[in-house]
Amino acid sequence: MKKFLIILASLAVIGYLIFSAIYFNDSSKNEVCNKFEVIVKDSVHTQFIHQKDIEDLLKRKKIYPVGKTMNEINTLQILDTILTNKLVKSAEVYTAQNGLVVANIYQREPVLRVISDTRGSFYIDNNRERMPVSPNFTIYVPVATGAIDEEYAQNELYDFAEFLNENPDWNAWIDQIVVKPNKDVDLIPRVGDFRIAFGKLDNYSEKLDRFALFIEKGLNVVGWNRYSEINLKYDNQVVCTKR
Repeated sequence: MKKFLIILASLAVIGYLIFSAIYFNDSSKNEVCNKFEVIVKDSVHTQFIHQKDIEDLLKRKKIYPVGKTMNEINTLQILDTILTNKLVKSAEVYTAQNGLVVANIYQREPVLRVISDTRGSFYIDNNRERMPVSPNFTIYVPVATGAIDEEYAQNELYDFAEFLNENPDWNAWIDQIVVKPNKDVDLIPRVGDFRIAFGKLDNYSEKLDRFALFIEKGLNVVGWNRYSEINLKYDNQVVCTKR
């Protein structure tokens, strides 16, 4: 008899659990979404994406979740739509208790800003891929202008931008990278009214070490406005053009 009662009690508990799961699952499906929360995970230093951008995108596609029952909301469709924003690197969308839908957003990370004579203005991200500029936010990264195509931006310019990012003193000192049609490069410094004829984007450290020595032994002695161009293209020498 005791064994029978234990089995009966166990069946009752299991039945209750199954009933509760079905009941509460059905109840949650009929619950109405009353809040859509967008969390931009990496927004401390980069703010390309705002909650309103994501809300407006979903409203245009008529899949904004607020006001719909949880049963009507397709989180996978919302995720796929969010990923059409080219500033988004990845995202997660899920439902939570009390009628909440959450979207976690991870932004793409730019390494280089390009203003091309033929390809317009864009960033190259840390995966060497083109990404659009944002009307919301401008980030401080090396800037390259001139005769630039995407392949050159994704390779030679990306490598040089990474070098500058790893050497913050030079990164802070160089204002602009100007690319000529033959792919020779001029550097525009933040200090001094002259150009640095850098030549091809190679031997960065050797060329900039020569320039640093020239600053110490030359410009600091004769003055920073004596020359219009300082040429680093030739091995083991610095060639200057007077004004």
